[in-house]
Amino acid sequence: MNRHLWTIIAIFIGGIAGTLLRYLINLQTMTLLFPLGTVIENLVGSLLLGILTGWVMVKMIPPLLKEGLGVGFCGGFTTMSTLAADSVLLAGELSMLYSGLYLLISLVGGVTLALFGMIMGQKIAKGKLKEGEGV
Repeated sequence: MNRHLWTIIAIFIGGIAGTLLRYLINLQTMTLLFPLGTVIENLVGSLLLGILTGWVMVKMIPPLLKEGLGVGFCGGFTTMSTLAADSVLLAGELSMLYSGLYLLISLVGGVTLALFGMIMGQKIAKGKLKEGEGV
């Protein structure tokens, strides 16, 4: 098989895993009025993608692993479209305050955790993150 087909397979497998995990989290949080599941998914996904990005900035990893985890898993696990839809629903059903809080937590938290993850990923790849040591 050629490289492009293997890339598609890696992304597909990662996407299945990420989407399934997102679905399972949503099952546990769907009765809540606030979209906590989406917040958790996007924040954790930002952290994971940050770690992966930081890691590959320092060390080479197999491209199929990078694409399967980054594009596939993190892409299937996180969700921008649900973030947008939930923001509109919160504004209409609760208030602009809830919608604004949701966006603030999601966007600022996501960028912060992605940056934290990049730093952590670089330290892990360099072997400078030891047990009990912070970033």
